[in-house]
Amino acid sequence: MKTNLQIVADHYAASACQDIDGMMAEVAPDVAWTEMAGFPCAGTWIGPDQVIANVFAVLGSEWADHRFTLEKLIDGGEHIIGVGTYSGRHRRSGKAMQARVTHIWRLAGARIVAFEQFTDTLLVVQAMQTE
Repeated sequence: MKTNLQIVADHYAASACQDIDGMMAEVAPDVAWTEMAGFPCAGTWIGPDQVIANVFAVLGSEWADHRFTLEKLIDGGEHIIGVGTYSGRHRRSGKAMQARVTHIWRLAGARIVAFEQFTDTLLVVQAMQTE
């Protein structure tokens, strides 16, 4: 059986390849996925279908080359912390963005049961402004 650290590492590896099925492979059917207030996909989404529709589809349609670059993973047992940087170019404004980010993952029974994102939403919003 995979460790919690390996499950999250595999999610990030699939994300780097834009493999949505790989990203969702070990996500629990009732996962609670929280994107920070002020972020374009803000809210708590329940289940893989809501996460795909309200997070990954939105980011893919609104941002060119949206990426999370993983810098380090911290193994806290049932909690795994991912630290890195978001980057991309907003399609409407044409502006580039880079913002530091931390992800907190909670796992149980070899499944991702919760996710919470913390990032500098001001940098993201500034890149979205067309003025």
